[in-house]
Formats: sequence, C-alpha cells, structure tokens
Amino acid sequence: MAVYLDNNATTPLRPEVWEAMAHVEFGPHMLRNPSSLHVAGVAAQRAVAAARAQIAASVGAAPDEVVFTGGGSEAINLAIKGAVWGSRIAMPHAISTTIEHHAVLHALDWLRSTGVATTLVPADSRGVVDPAAIADAMGEWTVLVSVMHVNNETGAIQPVEEIGAICRERGVLFHVDAVQAVGKLPVDVRQIGCDLLSCSAHKLGGPKGVGALIVRAGTPLVPLVHGGSQERGLRAGTENAQGIVGFATAVALAESERERNWAHWLSLRPILYRLLDDIPDVRLNSDPDSTVPNCVNLSFAGCDGMNLAMNLSAKGVYVSTGSACTAGDVAPSHVLKAMDLTDDEAKSALRFSMGASTTAAEVERAAETTRAIVERLRAVNGV
Repeated sequence: MAVYLDNNATTPLRPEVWEAMAHVEFGPHMLRNPSSLHVAGVAAQRAVAAARAQIAASVGAAPDEVVFTGGGSEAINLAIKGAVWGSRIAMPHAISTTIEHHAVLHALDWLRSTGVATTLVPADSRGVVDPAAIADAMGEWTVLVSVMHVNNETGAIQPVEEIGAICRERGVLFHVDAVQAVGKLPVDVRQIGCDLLSCSAHKLGGPKGVGALIVRAGTPLVPLVHGGSQERGLRAGTENAQGIVGFATAVALAESERERNWAHWLSLRPILYRLLDDIPDVRLNSDPDSTVPNCVNLSFAGCDGMNLAMNLSAKGVYVSTGSACTAGDVAPSHVLKAMDLTDDEAKSALRFSMGASTTAAEVERAAETTRAIVERLRAVNGV
C-alpha cells in the first residue's frame, strides 16, 4: 500500500462526505437547482442553507456572511480583487507577504499590471511575518492587507490576530487565507478581526471544486463573476449543492476531530524529526513551536528535491517538493527563498504533510525510505 504524505496539497475524500453528497445527488434533492422555486428546488435550498450555517458556525461567522465559490483560489481572488476594486479609491495600495500562496501573489501581480500599488512584506527565517512590518508598510492609500493563517509549504502559523488589530486601528480591510488552517486550528473571524476569510473543502476531506469566502457584513466587495443573484450577488452561478453539502460535512468532521488530530500529529512528527539526527546535513525549514504539526519541511544537502520525490514515489511514498514546476523549469520555492535559504537548500527540500488517517507505521516507512534514498543519491553524487 502507498503512503500518502501530501495532504497539504489535497486530502482524500472522506467516506462520510461521499455519503452526504450521494444523498443530495440521488436522494430527495437530486439534480435540483437550489435557485428554483418549485418544491424540489426549495429542498435543495434548505440543504445549502444548512451547510452554510454549519460552515459559518465553524469560523464564528453569520450564515449570510458565507459566499460559496468554486474553490480556494477563486475565494482568494474575490477577496483581493473585489476588495481593492470595492474601495473606489483612485490609487489604492494593497499589502501582503513574500510567503503567500500563488493565488494571492498572482492576483496581486495582475492588480499591479492595472496600476494598483502593492507591497510584499518579508518573513523571518522561521517563515513568520512581523506584524510591525505590516504596520510600517501601511500608507494613506492602503485599502487591503492579505496574510495567510498557516503556510502551505512549512506549516508556519502567522500572527493574524495581531495583524487584525493593526488593520482595525488603521481602518484597513484584512483578508486571511485560511485554506490550510480551517479544521487544524481554531478559526474565529471575530477573534482574528478579519473582514474576509477564504477556505477550501478539499484540504480537509471534502470535495474539490468548492470553497468559501467569509465576507463580514458591510465589507465593500465587487464580484468577479456576474450573472444571476446567487450568493447575495457576489458570485453568480448555480450553487454546487452536492459540493457545498460535502464541504459542510467535511468541516463538521474536521472540527469534531481537531484536538485529537493535533495530538496525533504531535506524536507522529518526531518520527520525521529523527531524520535530522540519522542523516547528516539535513535542515528543518520551520520552527516546531510555531507550526501546525502535520507539516514537516526538510532540506537534504547534496540531493535534488524533485529527484528525491520521484524516487520516493517509485517506492510508494508520496510527498511533495519545496519547488514549483512551471513550463518544465523547476525554480526554488519562493517561500523557502523568502526565509533566506540558498537556491541549493530550497531545491533540496521535501514537504511531508500528514492527514487525519496517517498512521505511525506509514510515517516510519516514509522516514526509512527517505533515509535509504538520500544515502543512495548522495553516494551516486559523490557527496
């Protein structure tokens, strides 16, 4: 059996989620449009409304503050572009960080091409952003700050509550990318103090193709998708009732198991940390005290991360690298580079990300296989 340790990329669909979605597909709400006025449509509306309330409760929001989208990237784009456009300021300025997901960075790149001013605040060597640096970057025309809650590559937890307090004091909208946080950490939009919060179903055992943006009441936001009046006019298009119900089911399960999963990951993480002692010249690319314990990012000197991942895959161990592959060219991870790693250190990185069902035996096998492959590749490379 394969060992799957790439849960930060996507998680397997949970059986309970599949059952809930099948009930919508083949049960009393099957193939009905939730916007229809007939009895079958109303039944689908009720299923979506119950799911909306479940997701809202999980993050401390009101049900009418939940806007369903086609995934986390769409939710992030709606938050960033919609808030900047919604500011109605002639020369708006947006702030984010150097360690964000590409959905954030590329959205800002596009806005920059339209004349919007942007600032990327650096992270420290732990991959954590200093709230004071966010404050220092703010100016008269700053309309939005966007910071992720948990980094997808290193698991580093960002001080979003402190940043939220600064944004409230300055009257600046605050977006939190919580795609990697919901279901792992307690997430409460009121406590964080954010105006916008994005999340995604497939990161916590739900289906792909559905996400949500929490929009605080009164937040000015311009929609990206125009058409019907669904989602309070902020996201046109017939709601994905099956996916939305699956999303809510996954959230409920993740929340009910959150503390247990956290303890479980804490018990498994030392198995991977042993690689730091068992193999020379291995670097831990995170601070254990400020990361979500399901994610361990390690650099193996003298090895290429892509080659390592491919060799592990051939042995039935699935992990990811710290690199992004674009058009066949492998570039060092922008997150690891932002943490002051060299190109070689960044290119030699592997990310091990555990899920709710990951076992100690699986992590042991992954560690043993990694150890053997690193030793073999270093011998071949003369390291």
